Amino acid sequence: MNKIIWPILAFLSGVLLPVQAALNTRLGKTIESPVHAALVSFFVGLAALIGYIAFTGQTVNLTNVKSLPLPVWLGGVIGAFYIAITIYALPRIGPAYTFGLIVAGQMLMSVALDYFTMTGTPFSVWKAVAFV
Repeated sequence: MNKIIWPILAFLSGVLLPVQAALNTRLGKTIESPVHAALVSFFVGLAALIGYIAFTGQTVNLTNVKSLPLPVWLGGVIGAFYIAITIYALPRIGPAYTFGLIVAGQMLMSVALDYFTMTGTPFSVWKAVAFV
């Protein structure tokens, strides 16, 4: 089941990214601030995650958080950058061009991460084929 569900969910998340950008862009135009729209998007996402955690009863162990290196915390900054840029870019260059460039960047960085085994998954011929 895991071999089927994770690729499907990964694909679905890719399908939803342009939808998210379009919704955030509309929000940004309505409140006349793309950056504030990104902030609202993050607050709604935070509320959704809190609800999901409460619903599933998940727990967390924060004992080693203090020892994490600084770059680990950049994920949130990168997420904020991504959301804000898509809200700015989408109405200016269109969804297809915006997400074509986003996907190209994702593919290049994904191959680099796999190649240098930064994610703990070794690079393989099949990953190279998937890239093409």
